[in-house]
Amino acid sequence: MSSLKSGELAKQAGVNVETLRFYERKGLLVEPPRRASGYREYPPDAVQRIRFIQRAKELGFTLREIKGLLELKVDPDTTCAVVKERAAEKIVGVKQKVSDLKKIERALSKLMNSCRENSPIDECPILKHLEKGL
Repeated sequence: MSSLKSGELAKQAGVNVETLRFYERKGLLVEPPRRASGYREYPPDAVQRIRFIQRAKELGFTLREIKGLLELKVDPDTTCAVVKERAAEKIVGVKQKVSDLKKIERALSKLMNSCRENSPIDECPILKHLEKGL
């Protein structure tokens, strides 16, 4: 397969061209050489790399973490245990986020339950809480 222009790469990878530029700025995608016409010339394996990035994002990895995973991927001294450790760390973070979201849900439910729908707006417990922390 020959090299790909930005638009071709974006289409095959399921992203837009600005995403490619963003990944280049973040160091996730190497800025490719340019043709004489000025078009960027991406290698065919760039499609796989972008799909890797997208799938890692879907699993909740940050761009910094994804960059680290990409670096591990090409390090011959890396073992699966290192990647497993990164995944385990991500799970700890996810569990903390779930816990935080449950606290938010309980707080909002409590505020909603204290709200009398026909009360004047200046007596709204939700707004009072947001305004004064009451």
